[in-house]
Amino acid sequence: MGDIETRFFTGVRAETRGQARRLVGYAARYGVVADIGPFRERIAIGAFVESIGVGEETDILALFDHSPEKVLGRTRSKTLKLADEKDGLAFDISVPDTGAGRDALALAERGDLGGASIGFIVEKESRDGEVRVVEKAQLLEISVVSAWPAYVETSVEARRGFAPPHGRRLTWSPATPRLDALKRFLETC
Repeated sequence: MGDIETRFFTGVRAETRGQARRLVGYAARYGVVADIGPFRERIAIGAFVESIGVGEETDILALFDHSPEKVLGRTRSKTLKLADEKDGLAFDISVPDTGAGRDALALAERGDLGGASIGFIVEKESRDGEVRVVEKAQLLEISVVSAWPAYVETSVEARRGFAPPHGRRLTWSPATPRLDALKRFLETC
């Protein structure tokens, strides 16, 4: 098995459904080329479909800043829901009333979160010219991150209200000028 890799994405939404506070968005966007330090990469449509559809024995975590001490949800307890959509890997986290949960929601509501991230192990990859294509990967965790994303096309938002009707697509917010400046800075490093 390969090394664990992480990728970051921007945009998080927070919401409340009844008494439940939620973070929703995309942990990965399919088909988008990103500069990952020394190489460029694209995640293929459905790269995580097997990971998220394996069954209850699979436990994918939702973390704050990739910290295992800051669990926001997990698939086993159904506090993290993942959906493989044509545009990417969508998530819905029922956030706990913990320090990390309150911090993540507060940052999302203010628009201060850096975005979302994923931790995964590549199982199958190919090349498209200079671009590495992740065709299949084992998803280990998603994270809500307070700093710099590698992929700026993802989203995380805090929400309040009822769940959207079944089949309604999650939307993402474009990067803010601050995030655009950080991206340009990181691209020049």
